[in-house]
Amino acid sequence: MNGKKVFALIAAIIFIDQALKFYIKLNFFIGEEHAIIGNWARLHFVENEGMAWGLKFGGDFGKIALTLFRLAAVIWGVFLIKGFIQKKYHSGFILCASLIFAGALGNLIDSIFYGLIFNASVPYTTLVAQLFPMGGGYAPILHGKVVDMFYFPIIQNAHFPSWFPFWGGEEFEFFRPVFNFADAAISSGVIALFLFQGKFFKEPENEDTAASNNAESPVDTAE
Repeated sequence: MNGKKVFALIAAIIFIDQALKFYIKLNFFIGEEHAIIGNWARLHFVENEGMAWGLKFGGDFGKIALTLFRLAAVIWGVFLIKGFIQKKYHSGFILCASLIFAGALGNLIDSIFYGLIFNASVPYTTLVAQLFPMGGGYAPILHGKVVDMFYFPIIQNAHFPSWFPFWGGEEFEFFRPVFNFADAAISSGVIALFLFQGKFFKEPENEDTAASNNAESPVDTAE
């Protein structure tokens, strides 16, 4: 997989991710939800202020630290992927690394710039955000919120059995998290790496090894 294909893949993922986020941010209010397929595939607008699954830490300082960490990881990722291409790693491995990189970059764009270019989407109202609003955005640079919209509650209104440890009898829903296209790219890359790592990192048998194996193999002789 060469550099042009990798760049095209990453650019396509970033374009789709940002187009979806712009559409949701400019047309949905916080908490607005619309069905895509039946009742189990929905668009549901939420904003994520921190880490995966909506976790947060350290207030404003934690937000800046997290964004800077993501920025450093993305910059490091550029050199990693370049090295993978130069060393001619397995195309599947480079594809997975590109998916993870593109997803991380997509969410990083939100964290760095969205606070500057959008005004706030206000919870519990029907107000939607504007692009480049008068008076500026809702937060300074590095303080933007990540836009999430995909919600797939495939199993709903279910309950854990009464004998189930810790959560016995409590309500159960799968799949509860709301995520975006960048998150999907990251998850796809990680899952594929886990499933196909044996194929990606299998060392090809070189000529010396093959010759040695042939020399050590038994030879039938006719008497």
